[in-house]
Amino acid sequence: MDLKQLRYFVAVAEELHFGRAAARLFISQPALSFDIKKLESQLDVQLLTRNNKSVSLTNAGQVLLDEARYLLLRAEQARRLTLRSAQGFVGRLSIGFVNSILHRGLPQAVKTFEQDHPDTEIVLMEMNSAEQAQALQRGQIDIGFVHLGQFPESIRCEPVLAEPFLCCLPRSHRLAGKASIDLEELANDDFILFPRNVSPHYHDLIIARCVAAGFSPRIRHETRLWQTVVAMVAYDMGVALVPQTLAGTGKEGVHYCDINGEGALSEVHAIRHAAQPSAAAESFLAVLKALQ
Repeated sequence: MDLKQLRYFVAVAEELHFGRAAARLFISQPALSFDIKKLESQLDVQLLTRNNKSVSLTNAGQVLLDEARYLLLRAEQARRLTLRSAQGFVGRLSIGFVNSILHRGLPQAVKTFEQDHPDTEIVLMEMNSAEQAQALQRGQIDIGFVHLGQFPESIRCEPVLAEPFLCCLPRSHRLAGKASIDLEELANDDFILFPRNVSPHYHDLIIARCVAAGFSPRIRHETRLWQTVVAMVAYDMGVALVPQTLAGTGKEGVHYCDINGEGALSEVHAIRHAAQPSAAAESFLAVLKALQ
């Protein structure tokens, strides 16, 4: 007994007519009759009662019909699951990320993807850009969202989003009432910034922007997370340049203002294996891009 025989039997049992069942299966009626008789012979039981006018199920045939439907359904589920597994849509999708993308659609993308791919479990891992590149090469993550950096040829890097920097000031700051400022107005302020070993990209970008405005920033405090940067500003411990996204986090005690003139943008790129990208990772990236 095989799946083909079961499909043939289900067709006859549902149609209760060999001619209609044969047409449904796109085979000849004699071939269908032969396979049904062969199935009955293999099982050593009569499944159908036949006469010149009708076909009906025996008790044994009704039992087999229920079981055959279940087996065919499970076989189709197994086929689809195997195919999705080969494509990378079954199992775990490990995603590295920098904090700034957390406020640019990452949680929403995770929810959407998991609804569309319930067999895929997403695991998020917050890392800086260098840590993500290493994790990708070691197979610890399938895709990462990083700031710009130097990556080997084995890693494919693709821009995902770009946004301007804003000045983040304490509410008590002398410039807190302004919608925009010239960056040089902060030349004598204490700055809060990432250490270079945590985020070389952001560290160098912000330093370079200040230098272009005519001053070297006086770095008073260093921290690893954007939320901590904003919290320290709220406690009047200094000023900071932060990605525009953070203005929407609702933190009290701070004022955001634009920076006059053109300047470098805060960028996030997706990294994944250049030679063998994960289909699930590519699909997730498409979901995230659609939310931008």
